[in-house]
Amino acid sequence: MPKIYFPAGRKKNKIPKEIVDEINGEVPVPTKKKFMRGCLYFLLWSFAGFVVFTIGVLAYFTKDLPSPEGLSSRHVAESTKILDRTGQTVLYEIHGEENRTAISFDQMPKCIKDATISAEDAEFYNHHGLDFKAIARATFEDIMGGSKSQGASTITQQLIKNSVLDNSKTFQRKIKEAILSLELEQKFSKDQILEMYLNQIPYGSNAYGIEAASQTFFGKSASNLSLSECSMLAAIPQAPTHYSPYGSYTDELRTRQAWVLDRMVNLGYISSQEAEVAKQDDALKRVIPIVNSIKAPHFVMYVKSWLVDKYGEEAVQSGGFKVYTTLDYEKQQWAEEAVRAGAERNEKNFASRNAALVSIDPKNGDILAMVGSRDYFDTANDGNVNVTTRLRQPGSSFKPFVYALAFTKGYNPSTMLYDVKTNFKVNDKDYIPQNFNGSFNGPVSMRQALACSLNIPAVKTLYLVGVPDAVDFANSLGISTLTDTKNYGLALVLGGGGVTLLEETAAYGVFANDGIRQDPQSVLKIEDANGKIIYQKPESKGKKVMSEEVARQINSVLSDNGARSKVFGSHSALYIDGFDVAAKSGTTQEFKDGWTVGYTPTIVTGVWTGNNDNSSTRAGEGVYVAAPIWNEYMRKVLANSLKEKFIAPMESKLPDKTMLNGKLGDKIEVRIDKKTGLLAEDDCPDKYTKKKTFIDAHSILYYVDKSDPLGPIPDKPQNDPMFKYWEDGVQNWNQGSGDKKDKKDSSNGPPPTEKACSRGGGN
Repeated sequence: MPKIYFPAGRKKNKIPKEIVDEINGEVPVPTKKKFMRGCLYFLLWSFAGFVVFTIGVLAYFTKDLPSPEGLSSRHVAESTKILDRTGQTVLYEIHGEENRTAISFDQMPKCIKDATISAEDAEFYNHHGLDFKAIARATFEDIMGGSKSQGASTITQQLIKNSVLDNSKTFQRKIKEAILSLELEQKFSKDQILEMYLNQIPYGSNAYGIEAASQTFFGKSASNLSLSECSMLAAIPQAPTHYSPYGSYTDELRTRQAWVLDRMVNLGYISSQEAEVAKQDDALKRVIPIVNSIKAPHFVMYVKSWLVDKYGEEAVQSGGFKVYTTLDYEKQQWAEEAVRAGAERNEKNFASRNAALVSIDPKNGDILAMVGSRDYFDTANDGNVNVTTRLRQPGSSFKPFVYALAFTKGYNPSTMLYDVKTNFKVNDKDYIPQNFNGSFNGPVSMRQALACSLNIPAVKTLYLVGVPDAVDFANSLGISTLTDTKNYGLALVLGGGGVTLLEETAAYGVFANDGIRQDPQSVLKIEDANGKIIYQKPESKGKKVMSEEVARQINSVLSDNGARSKVFGSHSALYIDGFDVAAKSGTTQEFKDGWTVGYTPTIVTGVWTGNNDNSSTRAGEGVYVAAPIWNEYMRKVLANSLKEKFIAPMESKLPDKTMLNGKLGDKIEVRIDKKTGLLAEDDCPDKYTKKKTFIDAHSILYYVDKSDPLGPIPDKPQNDPMFKYWEDGVQNWNQGSGDKKDKKDSSNGPPPTEKACSRGGGN
């Protein structure tokens, strides 16, 4: 660097000499100043590099960008076809061509504009295409949550994504989306962008744009939409298939609609009073039936939801897939006929308006038939709701799972329990369950108790195996809805936990399949638009979740028509003449739910009956309302089938332990005075006496430690908290205190201690 010289005549004190010397290199620069100068150079060069890099990136990504002005030109996609298992019957066709009618901004009601902004982009009128606060918030939540679930797209970005770019989730596409969004905001006003968005956005059912959605769902122009209807439509675009008014999740649609209305209140678009009025105005009740040709509609929507979860909304709408499902369309038609006829019959006789049915191949999990409600098109009564996937209480149809666990732990069908009035007191709260007919049967085997659906022995069985283990066992069979053992008590065995018909039916399939679980399957294969197979149902040997011996024991009990005939009769709807069928019914309190699940070795079918609003029915036990539907369907299915038999369980040696081996207790034979029934005096003549055998009877807890049923007899059975209550029930039964009428005929309990001899009396 050249040295600095002072011009002639200029005073040197204008620039201090030490600074000049420093610049000329004659004085060393302090280290701190060197560091600061280096930082300044680094920042300047970094900024210059960033500018060059940004220009390069923009040049790269904008060189082949489409024009945002071409938003009205859309690709006409190929339709996706959903087929039955043969591929010969088209169940539903999702059209690639779009049903859309563009309308002007002035023709759009204010409520749809406000509701859409509230639902999708509250800062729409304040940003310039990108909401950096939302991006930062979403990024932070993604990092903290460890996932990429948070969204931050503005209405402008969504318009670009749906109209100009593809739906790929790549970094390059997001960059292009951001650039085009900024460009779009420069070329159009906010109102113009919102108008384009509301004319483009998909609402499902091939309806694109608010006018098509209004006509599709309500049969009227968008300009005539009410606040309730606007908020409902604004709730849909986030997930058009899931929130479809024709889908199975209308309760979630209602929840999101209420959220939209609350957002509108918070943003100042409407008052809280207006929101409450709109919430009370049920727009879903005014949705008109779907006009598309559709077969097996509940099953189709179930499959469509699966497709959207796997491939995304855009691919399903326009991918041109051929989806070969597991559905047997002939069986589906039989199922629909049985449900329709049975529901009509039940409505007249039992005030039970709805019914559902699902039928599965237990060998591979294929769903062969699915009827989610009596009439899918009766949207006014939630007919589009698929009850096979909804939580309902199963009643006694849950009992086989608890008995199967008991058999797994060492109990067996011969194990004896007392069906007597019993108080299952927990935390000082009485729990005294009753049998459905109000009577008691005394000592019964587990086979009899399950076949006749007796409640008190079932509750005792659940106590013996433990609620937590029962929940875990049900989970292992594929019942995923019982999640927290703290929520359930001993009433679980009587149907106190919510399950779905689909999962419970599949769980019964484990019995039919010798203890092997096969999860429900709905799709066999999928071909893309070019005929290439992009999905094939995986071959699965299933999962062994139960020993084949336990499964066969349950099959033996549930197919034992003789054992259940004492309660249900020998020709109930659970019986099909000439076929080996296993079946179990269930009923919940106030007859809100009626169930029947039954099976052969190759098909398992479950039926639910009741009312969608959970209202009570009239004396609608499952055997009377659900079993006839099950029977009608199964008869048609089995008509041309081989008469298969269940494999019988092995004749295993029973444990040498009272109650477990089917014996009640030690026998004591004594002489009884004929007239008084007391112990005969020693010198009483034989002609005035008779021999009688008494059994020293106790509850099973006297002989069994529930934590180790096959282990030694407990030294102190009274330590079990239930022992006293169970023992009281048994002794009260033995003494005939109101539970049975004829004490003299009983041989249970200890013999009398008082003596008598009625010489010359008696017979």
